[in-house]
Amino acid sequence: QVQLVESGGGVVQAGGSLRLSCAASRGTASSYTMGWFRRTPGKEREFVAGISWKGGSDDYLDSVKGRFTISRDNAKNTLYLQMNSLKPEDTAVYYCAARRGVGVITAAGNYDYWGQGTQVTVSS
Repeated sequence: QVQLVESGGGVVQAGGSLRLSCAASRGTASSYTMGWFRRTPGKEREFVAGISWKGGSDDYLDSVKGRFTISRDNAKNTLYLQMNSLKPEDTAVYYCAARRGVGVITAAGNYDYWGQGTQVTVSS
């Protein structure tokens, strides 16, 4: 069982920044494609960003392109999401996810492991 733990969420003013982290079980992150998803009350979980296991390619939700950056440090078994120029519509619970494979997949159903989520609130 792969365990994922998110951190770094909080309350920030519009235009501010946050960095989310996802700590994975030791020795697993380097072999997995990883991604970030988010969910708001009453809405479906949506893909935000994903990165291949080697870190050589990534993909983003259109509304966050140019503002969010996904990265990973396999030596530390940690995934990051740097969020800049935050907007109120970015408010959500953000989840870290992982799947075996080398390519980025945007469908949530293809991910095998999930963290518990971290709340991000952006005030206007």
